[in-house]
Amino acid sequence: MVSEEDVRRVALSLPGAVEKSYNRLPGFRVSQKLFARIHEQPDTLFVGCADVAEKDGLIASHPDKFFTTPHYDGYPGLLVRLNAVDIDELTELLTESWRLSASRRRVAEFDAARPRP
Repeated sequence: MVSEEDVRRVALSLPGAVEKSYNRLPGFRVSQKLFARIHEQPDTLFVGCADVAEKDGLIASHPDKFFTTPHYDGYPGLLVRLNAVDIDELTELLTESWRLSASRRRVAEFDAARPRP
């Protein structure tokens, strides 16, 4: 289980990420674009997805971790149950959502600075 503080730490570790509230709750942006936010539902995080097909696939394969509400129908974003993911999954979800909002240059710099396996 991860916490809101884990979300904050991981999100703000990404280049250019800043915290700015969204609907009076913590939101995380890069280049002024929202890439994640704490949701109104307890222990829930919103993150962006590449497309609706990816969203639907994640929800179908892991309904214990991911879900949506009618508000997000047709939108490439999903809700994450923080009590069902570990820190590695959280990091992957936030990083992928950040990539969708960050500039190509920032993503390229991030990738270049990462150690290769």
